Amino acid sequence: MEHEEWLSLSAKVLSDVKAWRKAHPKATFVEIEDEVHRRMVQLEAQLLQDAALESSSREWGRGSSEPAPTCPTCHVPLQARGKRSRTLQGNGGESVTLTRTYGTCPKCGESFFPPR
Repeated sequence: MEHEEWLSLSAKVLSDVKAWRKAHPKATFVEIEDEVHRRMVQLEAQLLQDAALESSSREWGRGSSEPAPTCPTCHVPLQARGKRSRTLQGNGGESVTLTRTYGTCPKCGESFFPPR
């Protein structure tokens, strides 16, 4: 996500919280805090996804200049086996989906979804 998109998303979160507050004028401080936290967890999930997608091991294999990651057991370069998506659960409860090259170790046969 580009800098301008982040600014826009942050502004939307602030705008949404203000709109929620107007719709809930009798909300307690704890309720306001819970609503802000819920929205910040969503923003955090987007930040985690963007940071993970910056990984150099996201794209490797045929047609890429990135070296293949190595098997953590055998220390042999993995063989690319296409792309896969994996959905991970963040600490805040939000899901993040990553799509990247996965590979198999030619020595032990284990499959990996780098970075490991």
